[in-house]
Amino acid sequence: MSDLSRAGHYSLGHRRVKRLGYGAMQLAGPGVFGPPKDRGQAIRVLREAVAGGVDHIDTSDFYGPHVTNQLIREALHPYADDLTLVTKIGARRGADGAWLPAFSAAELTRAVEDNLRNLGLEVLDVVNLRLMFGIHAPAEGSLEAPLTALAELQRKGLVRAIGLSNVTPAQIAEGRKLCDIVCVQNHYNIVSRGDDALIDALAADGIAYVPFFPLGGFTPLQSSALSDIAAELGRSPMQVALAWLLRRSTNILLIPGTASPAHLQDNLAAATLDLPPGVMARLARIA
Repeated sequence: MSDLSRAGHYSLGHRRVKRLGYGAMQLAGPGVFGPPKDRGQAIRVLREAVAGGVDHIDTSDFYGPHVTNQLIREALHPYADDLTLVTKIGARRGADGAWLPAFSAAELTRAVEDNLRNLGLEVLDVVNLRLMFGIHAPAEGSLEAPLTALAELQRKGLVRAIGLSNVTPAQIAEGRKLCDIVCVQNHYNIVSRGDDALIDALAADGIAYVPFFPLGGFTPLQSSALSDIAAELGRSPMQVALAWLLRRSTNILLIPGTASPAHLQDNLAAATLDLPPGVMARLARIA
Protein backbone atom coordinates (compact mmCIF):
# COMPACT_ATOMS: atom_id res chain seq x y z
CA MET A 1 0.00 0.00 0.00
CA SER A 2 1.33 3.44 -0.89
CA ASP A 3 2.05 5.96 1.87
CA LEU A 4 0.20 8.97 0.51
CA SER A 5 1.48 11.11 3.38
CA ARG A 6 4.91 11.08 1.73
CA ALA A 7 3.53 13.53 -0.83
CA GLY A 8 2.57 15.94 1.96
CA HIS A 9 -0.65 17.73 2.85
CA TYR A 10 -2.22 21.04 1.84
CA SER A 11 -5.16 23.15 2.95
CA LEU A 12 -8.44 22.75 1.10
CA GLY A 13 -10.93 25.10 2.69
CA HIS A 14 -11.43 24.09 6.33
CA ARG A 15 -9.55 20.81 5.78
CA ARG A 16 -5.97 19.66 5.32
CA VAL A 17 -5.82 16.81 2.84
CA LYS A 18 -3.19 14.54 1.41
CA ARG A 19 -1.98 15.91 -1.90
CA LEU A 20 -2.83 12.74 -3.86
CA GLY A 21 -6.59 12.16 -4.03
CA TYR A 22 -9.03 10.51 -6.40
CA GLY A 23 -11.32 11.77 -9.17
CA ALA A 24 -14.60 9.92 -9.67
CA MET A 25 -15.41 11.03 -13.22
CA GLN A 26 -14.35 7.78 -14.90
CA LEU A 27 -16.75 5.74 -12.78
CA ALA A 28 -19.64 6.82 -15.01
CA GLY A 29 -20.32 5.26 -18.41
CA PRO A 30 -18.69 6.17 -21.76
CA GLY A 31 -18.47 9.92 -22.26
CA VAL A 32 -19.10 10.36 -18.51
CA PHE A 33 -22.73 9.49 -19.26
CA GLY A 34 -24.90 6.70 -17.94
CA PRO A 35 -24.05 3.88 -15.54
CA PRO A 36 -20.68 2.14 -15.27
CA LYS A 37 -19.99 -1.03 -17.21
CA ASP A 38 -19.23 -2.82 -13.93
CA ARG A 39 -20.98 -1.32 -10.92
CA GLY A 40 -19.37 -3.74 -8.51
CA GLN A 41 -15.90 -2.81 -9.70
CA ALA A 42 -16.73 0.90 -9.37
CA ILE A 43 -17.71 0.33 -5.74
CA ARG A 44 -14.52 -1.64 -5.18
CA VAL A 45 -12.33 1.13 -6.62
CA LEU A 46 -13.86 3.72 -4.32
CA ARG A 47 -13.39 1.54 -1.25
CA GLU A 48 -9.83 0.65 -2.24
CA ALA A 49 -9.01 4.33 -2.76
CA VAL A 50 -10.07 5.19 0.79
CA ALA A 51 -8.42 2.05 2.19
CA GLY A 52 -5.24 3.15 0.39
CA GLY A 53 -5.20 6.45 2.25
CA VAL A 54 -7.15 8.77 -0.05
CA ASP A 55 -8.92 11.48 1.97
CA HIS A 56 -10.02 13.76 -0.91
CA ILE A 57 -12.47 12.67 -3.62
CA ASP A 58 -13.52 14.91 -6.49
CA THR A 59 -16.94 14.35 -8.04
CA SER A 60 -19.97 16.09 -9.56
CA ASP A 61 -23.64 15.35 -9.90
CA PHE A 62 -23.38 16.00 -13.65
CA TYR A 63 -21.14 12.94 -13.97
CA GLY A 64 -23.65 10.41 -15.20
CA PRO A 65 -25.64 12.52 -14.30
CA HIS A 66 -26.06 11.50 -10.65
CA VAL A 67 -24.14 8.24 -11.18
CA THR A 68 -20.82 8.95 -9.45
CA ASN A 69 -22.39 10.61 -6.42
CA GLN A 70 -24.76 7.69 -5.94
CA LEU A 71 -21.83 5.27 -6.24
CA ILE A 72 -19.83 7.24 -3.68
CA ARG A 73 -22.75 7.15 -1.25
CA GLU A 74 -23.28 3.41 -1.74
CA ALA A 75 -19.58 2.63 -1.34
CA LEU A 76 -18.53 4.97 1.45
CA HIS A 77 -21.51 6.32 3.43
CA PRO A 78 -21.38 6.95 6.38
CA TYR A 79 -18.20 8.81 5.52
CA ALA A 80 -15.00 8.81 7.53
CA ASP A 81 -14.51 12.03 9.49
CA ASP A 82 -11.34 12.86 7.55
CA LEU A 83 -12.83 12.30 4.06
CA THR A 84 -13.31 15.51 2.06
CA LEU A 85 -15.78 15.39 -0.83
CA VAL A 86 -15.42 18.10 -3.46
CA THR A 87 -18.09 18.61 -6.11
CA LYS A 88 -18.73 21.07 -8.90
CA ILE A 89 -21.76 22.81 -10.34
CA GLY A 90 -22.45 25.05 -13.33
CA ALA A 91 -23.29 22.46 -15.96
CA ARG A 92 -26.01 19.98 -16.81
CA ARG A 93 -26.26 17.09 -19.25
CA GLY A 94 -28.50 16.96 -22.27
CA ALA A 95 -30.48 13.85 -23.16
CA ASP A 96 -27.73 13.03 -25.67
CA GLY A 97 -24.97 13.50 -23.09
CA ALA A 98 -24.10 17.03 -24.20
CA TRP A 99 -22.43 19.37 -21.67
CA LEU A 100 -24.64 22.43 -21.23
CA PRO A 101 -24.24 25.57 -19.07
CA ALA A 102 -26.44 25.78 -15.97
CA PHE A 103 -25.58 29.15 -14.43
CA SER A 104 -28.87 30.60 -13.19
CA ALA A 105 -29.47 30.93 -9.46
CA ALA A 106 -32.26 28.37 -9.68
CA GLU A 107 -30.07 25.87 -11.56
CA LEU A 108 -27.18 26.32 -9.13
CA THR A 109 -29.48 25.89 -6.14
CA ARG A 110 -30.95 22.74 -7.67
CA ALA A 111 -27.44 21.42 -8.35
CA VAL A 112 -26.36 21.92 -4.74
CA GLU A 113 -29.55 20.21 -3.54
CA ASP A 114 -28.98 17.30 -5.95
CA ASN A 115 -25.40 16.88 -4.74
CA LEU A 116 -26.51 16.91 -1.11
CA ARG A 117 -29.24 14.34 -1.74
CA ASN A 118 -27.20 11.96 -3.87
CA LEU A 119 -24.15 12.10 -1.60
CA GLY A 120 -26.25 11.84 1.55
CA LEU A 121 -24.89 15.03 3.12
CA GLU A 122 -26.34 18.04 4.92
CA VAL A 123 -23.53 20.38 3.85
CA LEU A 124 -20.98 20.15 1.02
CA ASP A 125 -17.29 20.49 1.99
CA VAL A 126 -16.16 22.28 -1.18
CA VAL A 127 -18.13 23.30 -4.27
CA ASN A 128 -16.36 24.40 -7.43
CA LEU A 129 -18.20 26.76 -9.77
CA ARG A 130 -17.43 25.25 -13.17
CA LEU A 131 -17.52 27.91 -15.88
CA MET A 132 -18.81 26.79 -19.26
CA PHE A 133 -17.70 29.68 -21.47
CA GLY A 134 -15.30 27.07 -22.88
CA ILE A 135 -15.76 23.31 -22.47
CA HIS A 136 -12.25 22.10 -21.58
CA ALA A 137 -10.41 25.42 -21.79
CA PRO A 138 -11.29 28.69 -20.07
CA ALA A 139 -12.73 31.68 -21.91
CA GLU A 140 -13.36 35.17 -20.59
CA GLY A 141 -16.75 36.17 -19.24
CA SER A 142 -18.03 37.55 -15.94
CA LEU A 143 -18.73 35.07 -13.17
CA GLU A 144 -20.33 37.64 -10.85
CA ALA A 145 -23.93 36.42 -11.16
CA PRO A 146 -23.36 32.67 -10.67
CA LEU A 147 -20.70 33.14 -8.00
CA THR A 148 -22.93 35.51 -6.07
CA ALA A 149 -25.66 32.85 -6.15
CA LEU A 150 -23.22 30.20 -4.90
CA ALA A 151 -21.96 32.51 -2.14
CA GLU A 152 -25.57 32.92 -1.01
CA LEU A 153 -25.88 29.14 -0.69
CA GLN A 154 -22.70 29.23 1.40
CA ARG A 155 -24.25 31.85 3.68
CA LYS A 156 -27.28 29.58 4.09
CA GLY A 157 -24.99 26.82 5.39
CA LEU A 158 -25.28 24.41 2.46
CA VAL A 159 -21.68 24.91 1.31
CA ARG A 160 -18.58 25.27 3.49
CA ALA A 161 -16.02 26.43 0.91
CA ILE A 162 -15.99 27.62 -2.70
CA GLY A 163 -13.60 26.98 -5.56
CA LEU A 164 -13.49 27.82 -9.26
CA SER A 165 -13.01 25.55 -12.27
CA ASN A 166 -12.08 26.21 -15.91
CA VAL A 167 -11.22 29.85 -15.23
CA THR A 168 -8.83 32.57 -16.34
CA PRO A 169 -6.65 34.70 -14.02
CA ALA A 170 -9.03 37.63 -14.59
CA GLN A 171 -12.00 35.52 -13.49
CA ILE A 172 -10.13 34.36 -10.40
CA ALA A 173 -9.38 37.98 -9.49
CA GLU A 174 -13.04 38.87 -10.02
CA GLY A 175 -14.14 35.90 -7.94
CA ARG A 176 -11.85 36.74 -5.02
CA LYS A 177 -13.52 40.12 -4.73
CA LEU A 178 -16.87 38.38 -4.24
CA CYS A 179 -15.97 35.60 -1.79
CA ASP A 180 -13.10 33.53 -0.42
CA ILE A 181 -11.75 31.12 -3.06
CA VAL A 182 -10.01 28.04 -1.64
CA CYS A 183 -9.04 26.22 -4.85
CA VAL A 184 -8.81 26.47 -8.62
CA GLN A 185 -9.36 23.48 -10.89
CA ASN A 186 -8.03 23.87 -14.45
CA HIS A 187 -6.60 21.71 -17.23
CA TYR A 188 -2.90 21.14 -16.54
CA ASN A 189 -0.38 18.34 -16.83
CA ILE A 190 3.22 17.72 -17.80
CA VAL A 191 2.57 18.53 -21.48
CA SER A 192 -0.21 21.16 -21.06
CA ARG A 193 1.36 23.88 -18.97
CA GLY A 194 -0.44 27.09 -19.78
CA ASP A 195 -1.15 27.70 -16.08
CA ASP A 196 2.48 27.71 -14.92
CA ALA A 197 2.42 31.36 -13.83
CA LEU A 198 -1.05 31.01 -12.31
CA ILE A 199 0.01 28.03 -10.16
CA ASP A 200 2.89 30.03 -8.71
CA ALA A 201 0.65 33.05 -8.01
CA LEU A 202 -1.94 30.89 -6.25
CA ALA A 203 0.77 29.16 -4.21
CA ALA A 204 1.95 32.55 -2.97
CA ASP A 205 -1.58 33.21 -1.68
CA GLY A 206 -2.08 29.74 -0.16
CA ILE A 207 -4.73 28.66 -2.67
CA ALA A 208 -4.84 25.04 -3.83
CA TYR A 209 -4.52 24.23 -7.53
CA VAL A 210 -6.20 21.01 -8.69
CA PRO A 211 -5.32 20.00 -12.26
CA PHE A 212 -8.01 18.17 -14.15
CA PHE A 213 -6.83 15.73 -16.81
CA PRO A 214 -3.49 15.29 -14.95
CA LEU A 215 -2.84 12.23 -17.12
CA GLY A 216 -4.27 13.66 -20.33
CA GLY A 217 -7.97 12.97 -19.81
CA PHE A 218 -9.83 11.64 -22.84
CA THR A 219 -6.52 11.64 -24.77
CA PRO A 220 -3.92 9.91 -22.55
CA LEU A 221 -0.47 11.46 -22.35
CA GLN A 222 1.85 10.43 -25.16
CA SER A 223 5.55 11.28 -24.86
CA SER A 224 8.56 9.22 -25.84
CA ALA A 225 10.71 11.29 -23.46
CA LEU A 226 8.33 10.52 -20.58
CA SER A 227 8.35 6.81 -21.48
CA ASP A 228 12.16 6.75 -21.63
CA ILE A 229 12.52 8.39 -18.21
CA ALA A 230 9.92 6.05 -16.73
CA ALA A 231 11.82 3.03 -18.07
CA GLU A 232 15.04 4.32 -16.49
CA LEU A 233 13.28 4.70 -13.13
CA GLY A 234 11.51 1.35 -13.35
CA ARG A 235 8.10 3.04 -13.02
CA SER A 236 5.13 3.60 -15.31
CA PRO A 237 4.92 6.80 -17.38
CA MET A 238 1.71 7.75 -15.57
CA GLN A 239 3.40 7.42 -12.17
CA VAL A 240 6.21 9.69 -13.34
CA ALA A 241 3.76 12.25 -14.72
CA LEU A 242 1.90 12.35 -11.39
CA ALA A 243 5.12 12.50 -9.38
CA TRP A 244 6.26 15.46 -11.50
CA LEU A 245 3.04 17.31 -10.66
CA LEU A 246 3.54 16.63 -6.94
CA ARG A 247 7.05 18.07 -7.19
CA ARG A 248 5.99 20.98 -9.42
CA SER A 249 4.42 22.98 -6.58
CA THR A 250 3.31 22.20 -3.03
CA ASN A 251 -0.15 23.72 -3.63
CA ILE A 252 -1.00 21.16 -6.34
CA LEU A 253 -3.58 18.57 -5.28
CA LEU A 254 -3.99 15.59 -7.61
CA ILE A 255 -7.22 13.80 -8.45
CA PRO A 256 -6.32 11.14 -11.04
CA GLY A 257 -9.33 9.05 -11.92
CA THR A 258 -9.74 5.45 -12.96
CA ALA A 259 -12.32 2.68 -12.92
CA SER A 260 -9.59 0.02 -12.65
CA PRO A 261 -8.30 -1.27 -9.29
CA ALA A 262 -4.90 -1.97 -10.85
CA HIS A 263 -4.62 1.54 -12.30
CA LEU A 264 -5.70 2.97 -8.95
CA GLN A 265 -2.80 1.28 -7.19
CA ASP A 266 -0.43 2.44 -9.93
CA ASN A 267 -1.60 6.03 -9.47
CA LEU A 268 -1.33 5.94 -5.68
CA ALA A 269 2.22 4.61 -5.91
CA ALA A 270 3.26 7.94 -7.45
CA ALA A 271 3.33 9.34 -3.90
CA THR A 272 6.42 7.20 -3.17
CA LEU A 273 8.38 8.24 -6.26
CA ASP A 274 11.19 10.72 -5.63
CA LEU A 275 12.43 12.51 -8.75
CA PRO A 276 16.03 13.79 -8.69
CA PRO A 277 16.64 17.39 -9.86
CA GLY A 278 18.16 16.18 -13.12
CA VAL A 279 15.08 14.12 -13.91
CA MET A 280 12.80 17.04 -13.02
CA ALA A 281 14.72 19.22 -15.46
CA ARG A 282 14.38 16.66 -18.25
CA LEU A 283 10.66 16.29 -17.57
CA ALA A 284 10.16 20.06 -17.57
CA ARG A 285 11.46 20.17 -21.14
CA ILE A 286 8.73 17.84 -22.38
CA ALA A 287 6.25 20.73 -22.72
